[in-house]
Amino acid sequence: MVTFLLLLHIAVTIAAGDATTLTATPATITRSDQWITLRWSSLPSPTPLDYIAVYSPPSSADLDYLGFLFLNASASWATGAGTLVLPRLPDLRAPYQFRLFRSPPGEPSTNTRLDQDHDPLPDASHRGAVSGHVRAEGNGSRPAQVHLAFADAPDEMRVLFVCDDAGNRAVRYGLLGRREEEWEEAPAEARTYERRQMCGYPANDIVGWRDPGFVFDAVMKGLQPGRRYFYKVGSDSGGWMKWILRDLEAIGDRAALVSHIGDISYAKGYAWLWDHFFEQIEPISSSTPYHVCIGNHEYDWPSQPWSPSWAANIYNGKDSGGECGIPYSIKFRMPGNSSLSTGTGAPDTQNLYYSFDAGVVHFVYMSTETDFTQGSAQHSFIMADLEHVNRSRTPFIVFQGHRPMYTSSNETRDTAHREQMIQHLEQLFVKHNVTLALWGHIHRYERFCPMKNYQCLNTSSSFVYPGAPVHVVIGMSGQDYQPSWEARPDHPDVPIFPQPERSMYRGSEFGYTKLMATREKLTLVYIGNHDGQVHDMVEIFLYNNSMHVKLPPKVIWSYMGIAGSVILSLLVGILAGFLVRRKRDSGRWIPIDNEEA
Repeated sequence: MVTFLLLLHIAVTIAAGDATTLTATPATITRSDQWITLRWSSLPSPTPLDYIAVYSPPSSADLDYLGFLFLNASASWATGAGTLVLPRLPDLRAPYQFRLFRSPPGEPSTNTRLDQDHDPLPDASHRGAVSGHVRAEGNGSRPAQVHLAFADAPDEMRVLFVCDDAGNRAVRYGLLGRREEEWEEAPAEARTYERRQMCGYPANDIVGWRDPGFVFDAVMKGLQPGRRYFYKVGSDSGGWMKWILRDLEAIGDRAALVSHIGDISYAKGYAWLWDHFFEQIEPISSSTPYHVCIGNHEYDWPSQPWSPSWAANIYNGKDSGGECGIPYSIKFRMPGNSSLSTGTGAPDTQNLYYSFDAGVVHFVYMSTETDFTQGSAQHSFIMADLEHVNRSRTPFIVFQGHRPMYTSSNETRDTAHREQMIQHLEQLFVKHNVTLALWGHIHRYERFCPMKNYQCLNTSSSFVYPGAPVHVVIGMSGQDYQPSWEARPDHPDVPIFPQPERSMYRGSEFGYTKLMATREKLTLVYIGNHDGQVHDMVEIFLYNNSMHVKLPPKVIWSYMGIAGSVILSLLVGILAGFLVRRKRDSGRWIPIDNEEA
């Protein structure tokens, strides 16, 4: 009997020693950690489809993974051992866990979920190993996802950040050179939302929902122009994060603001993609105001409040993945107080339309997803705002929204929408001398000449303002969607249709646009991500007589410092393009982003 037990003990020890192991390091992710390393060993008879799945929280079911990595990305995978690295994961206020799964050859997957290309996702029936937990430093109590925005007063700046609890948090701020003990302090208000408030799948399902934590909102007031400030957010008990706040008049040739006009994170109901997005932009958004407007992938759902008859094929989709504008409304706080009831008992949709001045430019943002027709609250706001622009201070007006008023993409679904925008808004643009209109939605770059009722007023790329705005579609930030272009009537049989005469430049390269304004001219350039070169440019010179703009000497002097340098606005493209390139460089991390068929 003793001999039998001894042999049994030896057999169990050998089996345990041969068990597949999986480790993940570091166990605690600090601010300086940029990579997570996964190592496995003793995997018998590996196959090319074996993979490691990523989970948070660790209680997630096997099929509810956030992403996966194929083991064959490691050079030594065929030996049953290897190493993979993936970029730093966002703080989801819960630990991560990694699980290794076998994929036996010839065995069909029973997983019914599809990836972003509508291909089946791996099964999770044969679990081979499980790692220990990996968690972020501070366990969610330290501030994360810091981003700035202009507030309603010119001497204010808003800061937002995320923590895992609603405990007291604040922002402390002070001038460069002043001791922290002398800094000002402003309390931060906490907001959140719940799974039950989501309006559809996957946002309200276990596969997409993750606790968003609490979004804190604080306003720094009494900021002096032309001075540099430091600030930090958090609390003594939970920890602080410290940043530099740059004043608009002291930025030199760096970006004054970032403008992202709709389809912000493409989370579409998968909550952790919001966390991933905010952590990636934080190095920029923590020191540069980050401004947004709402797009269909933040808002649209079948029972949304505004569904006019002409929009039956436009606003009846599931583009938001069941979010119906709620995460967008809580995670951002733009100037003004525009809001609209969801009609579901959930928090109101906010950040719909607003405006602010930055240097010599007056920026206006609209919502193309809610009522903009004559008589609506949004139309009244736009009309009143344009009527009261101080053209002595801001001679240029840049208008922004998600769905374009002009495009040569022949997506017939949006045709009625474009016609309504031209009918209800274009006359305001012309009457009040809007300089430039920027749009997204179409995943390409396209610049039109100055447009008035489908008519082109000037075909040059450098001209004096002719009385109507230049329209530019800047949706080329990284999504691979391929639009079809509109055919010219005289070339109906050409496979790749020539550009309409009103379209000055069309490009498919991923990139971003940069806006520069002095008191004499406004310049927009389109820069390619792949080469860093300027692919297109338009210059619009101020024409004082037609715009009735008078520039008194006092005002000219006060803005000469800004005009002497350059006011820059990095528009949608630079950040999303950087994210796409970064993900491609890492090459091994495959985020799960289901889409409806």
